[in-house]
Amino acid sequence: MTQRVELATVMDRLAVDEVVTAYAVAVDDGDWAAYLTLFTADGRADYRSAGGIEGGAGQVAGWLSENLALFSMRQHLIVNRRVRFGTLEHDTGDTAQVQADYVNPMRFAGGEGGDGGEGAATGPDFVCGGRYSFAFLRTGEGWRLRTVVVEERWRVLPGPRPAAVPG
Repeated sequence: MTQRVELATVMDRLAVDEVVTAYAVAVDDGDWAAYLTLFTADGRADYRSAGGIEGGAGQVAGWLSENLALFSMRQHLIVNRRVRFGTLEHDTGDTAQVQADYVNPMRFAGGEGGDGGEGAATGPDFVCGGRYSFAFLRTGEGWRLRTVVVEERWRVLPGPRPAAVPG
C-alpha cells in the first residue's frame, strides 16, 4: 500500500468515526435535524432489539424523539470501533462497515434524587449496552449512514437489586 492510499484510508477512518460520534451526540442531545443529516436519503435504522422500531431515518427519528423524551439525560459511550472499507459494484462509490460496542446510561425525567444542579436529572437511572452495526456510503456530501442496527445485549432497570450472595 502506498503512502497516499494509507493517508486516504486514515482520513476516511477519521471521517467515518466523526459520523459515529455525531450520531451519538445527536441522539443524546435530541437534535433530530442533525440526526437526519447523517443518513443517506434512503437511510434506515433498526432499534427492534431494544424494543423499538425499524424504518426510514425520518420515521425512526420521530419514534426516538417521542420515546427518549422519557429521559432527562442520555449519554452514549461508543467504543471498540471496528472499521472495514469496501467498494461498490462497478466502482460507483465507497462503503464502510463499523461495528462498535456501546454503553448508554440514561436518567428518567422527574422523581426524587439527583444533585439539583442546573439541568440535573432527578429520576432513577436506566443503563443498557450492546453493539451497533453501522453501514456507510460515501456521497458527494461526505460519508453518510445507510443503515444503523442496534443489538441491545443487556439492560439494568431502576429498582431494588438482588442481594449479593455471601461468598
